[in-house]
Amino acid sequence: MKASLIGAAVLLGAASLAGSASAADPLTLQLKWVTQGQFAGYYVAKEKGYYDEAGLDVTIKPGGPDIAPEQVIAGGGADVIVDWMPAALAAREKGLPLVNIAQPFAKSGMELTCRKDTGIASPEDFKGKTLGVWFSGNEYPFLSWMSKLGLSTEGGPDGVTVIKQGFNVDPLIQKQADCISTMTYNEYWQVIDAGIPEDEVTVFKYEDQGVATLEDGLYVLEDSLADPATVDKLARFVEASMKGWAYAAENPDEAAGIVLDNDMTGAQTEEHQKRMVREINKLVGGSDGTLDTAAAETTVSVLMGGGSDPVITRKPEGAWTSKVTDKMKEM
Repeated sequence: MKASLIGAAVLLGAASLAGSASAADPLTLQLKWVTQGQFAGYYVAKEKGYYDEAGLDVTIKPGGPDIAPEQVIAGGGADVIVDWMPAALAAREKGLPLVNIAQPFAKSGMELTCRKDTGIASPEDFKGKTLGVWFSGNEYPFLSWMSKLGLSTEGGPDGVTVIKQGFNVDPLIQKQADCISTMTYNEYWQVIDAGIPEDEVTVFKYEDQGVATLEDGLYVLEDSLADPATVDKLARFVEASMKGWAYAAENPDEAAGIVLDNDMTGAQTEEHQKRMVREINKLVGGSDGTLDTAAAETTVSVLMGGGSDPVITRKPEGAWTSKVTDKMKEM
């Protein structure tokens, strides 16, 4: 009996060791917005088992209008957040040590969409007009652009009147605004679907206006990068995520289906998500997640170019690192 008990104990001990050796590392990702094609790569990586293969147990937390990723990670609710660099740099200057560890989106999808019947044909025509703008950190590129144009955002004949735009296109449809903020992959198509033909709108892409800033990067708190084990975990996460993005590029309709399967609200439609994934793939552009430091420097320049009210007042130090993507490339 004693021998059998000892044998059982040995077997249990071995099983316990094997289980701990193969246990996946937990990681929580906080998205910038609700579940949609904008984040297809992460959902694909989870669905296709890429995170499992990397030894990771990834939890994906959707965002929303009342969720600020910066606050979530500051409160310990996430290990990694998806954020726009303007918001991340503004938060860093205010004391939250966010660091960009990877940049899946190589291009900006932000734009201003105007009704042609307002007479707006170029940025010079914005003067005296009403423009819809998102806030909660999304207004920074817009404010920098207006400063570059020399336009006050306080209204009047020589400035622009800014209205706080909800995350919809109603102000343009109802003619409460002459232009509204849109993303190439989302709200622009909502305008078209609402019945305004493409030839009846004028679109100003931030990329074309020289005021584009980096969007949808991956950020962590600086302290976490001091631990080599955490850097290794983050490198595996970035590699698996970019594998998910690569799959989404090759299989956009399937990727959209995976997104829809993960949308617990039931608010998304198949047609819209398929279109969104295709547009998002253009922004990712085959990136392996490595940050283009020149694009980051341009973002800084845009944000500091706010005249008397810049988004950030000094060039950030340590706001991005290649430590994680360098580690990823060694794997």
